[in-house]
Amino acid sequence: MSVQFDQLATRILDGGTATEAEALAVLQASDAELMGVVAAAGRLRRAHFGNTVKVNYLVNLKSGLCPENCNYCSQALGSDAPILKYSWLSKDETLKQAGAGLRGGATRVCMVSSGRGPSNRDIEKVAEMTEALKDEYPDVEVCACLGLLKDGQAERLKEAGVDAYNHNINTAESHHDTIVQTHTYDDRVETIGKAKSAGLSPCSGLIAGLGETDEQLVEALFALKALDSDSIPVNFLMPFDGTPFENTWELSPTRCVKILAMARFVCPDKELRIAGGREMHLRSLQALALQVANSIFLGDYLTSEGQEAKADIEMIRDNGFVILGAEDEFADEAAEHDPAIRRRGAGTEVAANA
Repeated sequence: MSVQFDQLATRILDGGTATEAEALAVLQASDAELMGVVAAAGRLRRAHFGNTVKVNYLVNLKSGLCPENCNYCSQALGSDAPILKYSWLSKDETLKQAGAGLRGGATRVCMVSSGRGPSNRDIEKVAEMTEALKDEYPDVEVCACLGLLKDGQAERLKEAGVDAYNHNINTAESHHDTIVQTHTYDDRVETIGKAKSAGLSPCSGLIAGLGETDEQLVEALFALKALDSDSIPVNFLMPFDGTPFENTWELSPTRCVKILAMARFVCPDKELRIAGGREMHLRSLQALALQVANSIFLGDYLTSEGQEAKADIEMIRDNGFVILGAEDEFADEAAEHDPAIRRRGAGTEVAANA
């Protein structure tokens, strides 16, 4: 299908929507068309988010020890990946790590724990951490990512001040059972529904590079659109040693930019976050990707390292963007001088790769 990408952007800005065929055409554009794709998708990004970049910071509350068999995950059942494993950070350590990210320019803290889902006792731990964090940083946004939720748990998180809940669909429904067998696609969708019903902002995204087809990537993005996910983290598979997906390399930098552009055309007004695998797969095209996406993680992910926080801040500024909700000079000084932003001390993949 031949698509004029700039005309597609104009139609979307006028209130239209992209079709699945048009989304597929964006994904399958030639590398020679890449700058035209980015320019068109960038019009949508600027219309809804201006030149701002939202900066998020991960705190890995609990690492490894997971009973689920997600084939891509270094923390999963059966994984031999050499990661640090620990059970629940203390409240003080959580506040210390979160504070480092906030001083570096982050406005949202994502508190993540491994496992199938939280017990009610776990929910109370996160509630206490959230209340303490908001006492110290009243304007912070808190997103929890704790796995599959039981009845009443989302409401308790909302009551404690949690703003959003992350639970990624990870891939298309038609591909889901090939990457994990210990829970279903419907289980994931149900948890997103519980979060929305409790008044939590739904955060749900995907992982690209899991052996899916182009059509399945489009399927996943349209599913996220149907779920009305406010924030869409796009992860690029990090093929950890010791997992079934080790040595799986399906992505190139230009491919990753096209995936992000396709997401922007499908969900033009949603926060589009470049998540796990950004440094590994986008490499020198990270800055170009910010012309399409409007959100990143600062520092490390769950079980993999990110690039230096200072380099992220410089990349944002050097390309004419500003950090949403942070003073430029303050964020720059903090990122340069606070080593805790880079190394949280816990060997801290992303909420579900993140």
